Order: sequence, then structure tokens, then C-alpha cells
Amino acid sequence: MGEAFGLYKMGDDAGLMPLIDVANVACGFHGSDFNHMRTTVELAKKHGVKVGAHPSLPDLQGFGRREMKIARDELANCLIYQIGALKGFLEAAGMKLNHIKPHGALYGMAARQEEMAQAVADVADIFRVPLFGMVGTLHEEIYKARGHTFIPEFYADLDYRDDGTVIITREHDAKDPDEAAAKCLRAVTEGKVTSVNGKEVTVGSATICIHSDTPNAVAIAEAVRKAVAPYLDAA
Repeated sequence: MGEAFGLYKMGDDAGLMPLIDVANVACGFHGSDFNHMRTTVELAKKHGVKVGAHPSLPDLQGFGRREMKIARDELANCLIYQIGALKGFLEAAGMKLNHIKPHGALYGMAARQEEMAQAVADVADIFRVPLFGMVGTLHEEIYKARGHTFIPEFYADLDYRDDGTVIITREHDAKDPDEAAAKCLRAVTEGKVTSVNGKEVTVGSATICIHSDTPNAVAIAEAVRKAVAPYLDAA
């Protein structure tokens, strides 16, 4: 959330915020800026929504959804810079940083490239908050090995490969809300999802992600929340 920049708008944050419990807030390198960060934090506070940092590769033009080569120490510095900025706005609002979840291409790289996952863990050593990620990938393996709380997540509006990783696209298409809700319900109750090739793969679902830039994100969020409502207290 909070992925607008200057006068450019992205996503219906006001419509989504009442439907969620936790927001991944952009930190300026794929979307957002100082004004939008503060506005998003204040909107989250108004609705009692916890805020996590959603830092990116330095790729504003590509919305953080293009991979790049970057060394572990440089990436750690890049993430510290972004998370520190958001943390300042959280402190101004009397809120705490809830978690860290890398954005876009960085998220995918950290799932399969050890140096990238280690850099994320290096930063978590500083901020001491949980890390969101995918089960069965380096997210789970390295974050846990480094002593960090790992929160497995499921994607309502992305497709899955046969290896259980998500397919990250530059732009997100609208999804059928009922189909997304059914997919999420199965992930919560069975821990499974069907890949694009029809394979049954194991997934985690302690938290469910919906992208604010998916065209019908609000409708998806409404349907998903209704479907998983009976399981929220047990989460």
C-alpha cells in the first residue's frame, strides 16, 4: 500500500484499509514518497491496521518488478535506508514497525538466491521484527536459521509455479473474487494450491496478500475476508 508517487495515484488504499489487518507500506524505491508514506501510516492508524515495511530494489521506473544485480552489503544498506524512513513516520504516529516484507523482484530473488536472503536477514538483525515470505524457499530456510520469526504468506491474486513460488508480473490482472476467495480458503484449510500446470503444491497462509494495484483489489479483499473470517481468531 502507499504506492502512489507525487501526483500519480496507485491503488485504492482508502477502500482497502478497512478490510485488512496488516499493511505492507512502500518505502520510496518502487513507489511512494515522504508525503504518501505519512498519509498511509496515518490511514492505517485510523483503522487499527499494523504496518510493515515493503522495501524494494532501487527501481522506481520499473515499480520494483525488474531484477538487478546488487551485492549483499549494498542491498542491506538500500533496505536500511528505506525501512528507516518508514520507521520515522511510524514513530511520528506513535506506531511500531510490525514486520518486513521485501517487494516484487527482490522478494522473488530472496526466495532463491542465498546472498539476497542473507541481506534481508542482515537488516532484520537491526530492526528485530518478523519477516514475511514463502514456505519451502530460502525465505523460510535462511530467516529461521538466522533466528528471525518467519510469517508464511499466501497470494490471493497471483499464480503459482510448480515449485510453489509465485509468478511476479509487471502489471496485475483483475481476478475473479469468488475464485480468489476459494483459493485462499483452500490454502488456509488444506495448505495447498494448484499451480499453473495443475500440480498440487504446499503453501503457507498465516497471512494472505492482496496487491493494491490489482484492478479489483477491494472486491477481492471483501470476498477473501468473508471466506476466511471463521479462521481469523485462530490465526
